[in-house]
Amino acid sequence: MEEFKYAILGQGAAAFAAAIKANELGIETVMIGQNATPGALIGGTCVNVGCVPSKRLISAGEYAIDSSARKFGGIEIGKTKINFKELMHDKDRLISNMRNSKYEEVLKGLENVSFVEGFASLNENGTISTGKKEIAAEKMLIATGARASIPKIEGVDTTTYLTNEEALSLSELPESIIIVGGRAMGLEFAQIFSSLGSKVTILQRSSTILPGWEPEISASLSYYLQDSGVKVVTGANTTKIGEKDGRKYIEFSVNGKMSRVYSDQILFATGRTPNTERLNLQSQGIKTDKSGFIKIDRYMMTNKAGIYAAGDVTGNPMLETLAAKEGNLATQNAFTNANLAINLHEVPSVVFTMPEAAMVGLTDEEANGSGIKCSCGVLPMSSVPKASILGDERGLVKIVIDYKTHKILGVSVLARNASDMISEATLAVKFGLTIDDIIDTVHPFPTLNEALKLASISFYSDVSKMSCCTI
Repeated sequence: MEEFKYAILGQGAAAFAAAIKANELGIETVMIGQNATPGALIGGTCVNVGCVPSKRLISAGEYAIDSSARKFGGIEIGKTKINFKELMHDKDRLISNMRNSKYEEVLKGLENVSFVEGFASLNENGTISTGKKEIAAEKMLIATGARASIPKIEGVDTTTYLTNEEALSLSELPESIIIVGGRAMGLEFAQIFSSLGSKVTILQRSSTILPGWEPEISASLSYYLQDSGVKVVTGANTTKIGEKDGRKYIEFSVNGKMSRVYSDQILFATGRTPNTERLNLQSQGIKTDKSGFIKIDRYMMTNKAGIYAAGDVTGNPMLETLAAKEGNLATQNAFTNANLAINLHEVPSVVFTMPEAAMVGLTDEEANGSGIKCSCGVLPMSSVPKASILGDERGLVKIVIDYKTHKILGVSVLARNASDMISEATLAVKFGLTIDDIIDTVHPFPTLNEALKLASISFYSDVSKMSCCTI
């Protein structure tokens, strides 16, 4: 039996952040990891079948659209030609390079961390089995991630379909694709395929895309997607999938009316399920929710003392940076009694569509629901000079503030580069800044980040009647 102070089960963002922190603390650690799905190699979902490849393809699609658009007088560029196979090879090269430099080489440099390739299973005596090895550890972190969840509908067992992994490994661009799911993943894949030339249909079960976001963001993004050629169907209850005459189809109902739509491919973006089946969690009495995600307290500890969990295996929100933060803090809590916690209201979320959507903190509805008397302000991006300079005035900024103190409770952004713009808002929410603090801060001109300042000013004045640099 091999003995360690710390065992990390998993090989993704949470596991690596935990391993790096354990190495810094001089803790003798073993990381045990293997693919729960074919595409999730070392480094986990994000670098292999998630953030990195999807954002590469979104960026390529955005470049293709921008390079052929006529935004600037005096410049005309011909129609962009797309070689899909080469584009996918380009994506694969990027993944390989990042997996090697950011994970494989990093792991080699962790002198206090050993890596064992294999699936881990917990034993009743508290040890861990992996292959023919039995490992004992004083403390443990479960960070085995999650994979695509497929709804149990008629025909799903006999019809080929795509998840995020297969969609990122296609060798040919489909002429048409139906995407089931209208949250972040579904919308991002819709953006990828639409921008590259596919005919895209989104089927979303709820009454809006991005449920839980500000309604202004959801409605505006839905409009922009449809304006770009994406068909968005909300309130869709998917009941059956199948194949006929060489094409795939989906049957769904909206307000009781049945419809059938045909396409070359069907992609399910209907949530995630935890990679816990092999762990034998019951041997340690570790509690999970009804979907199988591991329950943790605010310090990332399970109900079993000394066993922590972090990342996607613990459920929503499933964000790469949050997973890494949880892995880091869980390790500190396990070995330094730091009692570090994460306030999820301070964690930003981004959807990398065109334009991008980003949010942090409370929505208007959440603030009112928690008994806070709040005030809201909405600023169209057409009021931001840099948006006009770039020739892309799509979008808006919405700020939710405490009515009495003017403290910023939440910010939502729909704009080009919203993923970068949300960082200032995140700091404002995290440190309890007010709109007056934002107004009093000098912002460079012209920038898209001025949108937060202008939105703050709009609580007091009509910014459409102001010069570019009044304050």
